[in-house]
Amino acid sequence: MRAMLLVAGAGLVLLPLGIVVGMSLLPAGTLAHPVLSTWSWQNYRQAWLQGHFLLAFANSTLVALAVTGGQMATAALAGYALARLNFRGRRAILLIVLATLVIPFQMLVIPIFLVLKWGHLINTYGALILPTIANGFGIFLLRQYFQTIPVELEEAAAIDGANRWQILWRIMLPLARPALVTLFLFTFIGEWNDLFKPLVFTTRPELRTVQLALAEFQEQFTNNWSLLMAAVVIATIPVVLLFLLGQRQFIRGIATTGIKN
Repeated sequence: MRAMLLVAGAGLVLLPLGIVVGMSLLPAGTLAHPVLSTWSWQNYRQAWLQGHFLLAFANSTLVALAVTGGQMATAALAGYALARLNFRGRRAILLIVLATLVIPFQMLVIPIFLVLKWGHLINTYGALILPTIANGFGIFLLRQYFQTIPVELEEAAAIDGANRWQILWRIMLPLARPALVTLFLFTFIGEWNDLFKPLVFTTRPELRTVQLALAEFQEQFTNNWSLLMAAVVIATIPVVLLFLLGQRQFIRGIATTGIKN
């Protein structure tokens, strides 16, 4: 009975995705067709070429990897400091980090825009990368995971002559792999699906990301549902594959990261 409920729930969740994929294979000008042999893969080729997704994929990949790398580096350093180092004001800094989680990015867009304009970064990759290169969620996630690692491992390494950097690099980060994979997936998928930053901070066509290209594609082919659904599938495939590759570490990272003071 439990297995049947799980299968039914999975089918319900996957139903919208199945509808999108099915519609993307239909011949242009049709909304439904029962014959499998009439399905057309030509929609994907046409959507890829007309939507100029090659450049958009390159831009989104560059921005997502840069932001993800920055967040993983800052989260590892700040998370370790907040988890292990005893210094004055540590708890106050942690509260400030947590407070940033309740502030929507949209509320900060005007001061961020002014700072980027002052630095002559509007219409550059810097405008897409720098505003989100550090994030409170990643810092808190790594801090919580580091606290689940026994302190005795660090003490043993310190006795052997390892300094703080060596302990972090050779012991803590390898043990925190599930949390790092979780942060990587969250950040990469979030940046890949982000439309707000490219829409506000860039106007140059050569800086278009996947979501901006998809939005423009939707305006051009609103009535051609088959072509539009093909474009949606193209934009979704990378993040689905990425999640499937890292799902085990992702689940482990979420399951083992508890709330520990």
